[in-house]
Amino acid sequence: MTGEPAPDHARPAGLGASGAGPLAGLRVLDLSTLLSAPQIAAILGDFGADVVKWEPPGGDPLRFIGAQRDGQSLLWPYINRNKRSVVLDLETADGVAALHRIAAGVDVVVENHPAGVLRRWGADWDTLHGINPDLVLVSVSCYGADGPYRDRFGNGSLAEGYAGLTHLTGEADGPPMLPSIPLGDSLTAMSGVIGTLMACRNREVLGGGGQHVDVSMYEPILGLLGPTVAGWDRSADAPGRTGSRVPGGVPRNVYATKDGRWVVVSGTTDRQVARVLRVIGHDTDADKARFGTSEARLAAADELDALVADWVAANDRDTVVAALVDARIPVAPVNSLAALAADPHIAARGNLLDVDSGPVGDVTMPAPAPRLSATPGRIRAAGPAVGAHTAEVLAEYGASSAPRGG
Repeated sequence: MTGEPAPDHARPAGLGASGAGPLAGLRVLDLSTLLSAPQIAAILGDFGADVVKWEPPGGDPLRFIGAQRDGQSLLWPYINRNKRSVVLDLETADGVAALHRIAAGVDVVVENHPAGVLRRWGADWDTLHGINPDLVLVSVSCYGADGPYRDRFGNGSLAEGYAGLTHLTGEADGPPMLPSIPLGDSLTAMSGVIGTLMACRNREVLGGGGQHVDVSMYEPILGLLGPTVAGWDRSADAPGRTGSRVPGGVPRNVYATKDGRWVVVSGTTDRQVARVLRVIGHDTDADKARFGTSEARLAAADELDALVADWVAANDRDTVVAALVDARIPVAPVNSLAALAADPHIAARGNLLDVDSGPVGDVTMPAPAPRLSATPGRIRAAGPAVGAHTAEVLAEYGASSAPRGG
């Protein structure tokens, strides 16, 4: 797909001002960098917000790290989709003055910088709130805005370790493991979007004015562990790694098929297990007595898991999936990205988009989610060139000329 030109509009005439999307008219300044916080602004842009992306002279660091094609970042077009780029040198008085003019006219500012840097730039909460009392300032940090660790540097991987996820990930007899994706960063973005929208509703519907949204990176991870935390009796040992199994349910695992592929099976209720036993040929009265109730099968969890593994291993993946789907037992193939790209369900729902990203050509991106029936999200343009909209944005927000470094 290609970006669609936005029509003329009173204010501002940017990517997010096309009139489409539930957040049309919401003005966002993305003052953040790298991975987690910019995704907050990108998701808001997917649903119609007009997002101005600040970059320092020379460009955002994300342009120069990660996967590349012909010397160009492949992360940049995705993480900074649906944004306009403005270059400001915030180490100069002119740059700070331009920042304040923009902050006075937007609804939301997203940032992830140390407190001392923000004070030097005049981008701290007290200063920006004084300029724009209705502003929602979304601040992203690893450990949050208060507490003894508030000044520690961090990122999504550190948050995963600190909040307990890494300790619980891996085989029981193996080391703790980080996921192969930046999970903490993406969860932070989702948490930040929720906080932003709640603060905006409080302001716009309840008349509450602006507020500071404190988004830590470890707290969404801790929330992810909610069921495990709630199920922990503090008089007992803390939960440990269990591989792909969960202590409270069986069968739930990743199983190898006869043709060298993998499936996930997760059917742990009494009714589901009854159907599992029929499919795998173990539905005698003795089997039902041993595995038919949760209490009984948890006492024999290893045995039931092994029976399911043996049956799966004796069949190819497509046979396994078809048999379990027909029996209404939760099952899914373990897909690679290549398999997803060829999957008919992914194609039917348009989950992967090839977006024209200028000098790097098409970049494949996940489509915006969740789906809204009347006002769905859209990717209107990939991440912009450095400073491509500096003059346009400064004119819109009343800065008469580009500051030094622009």
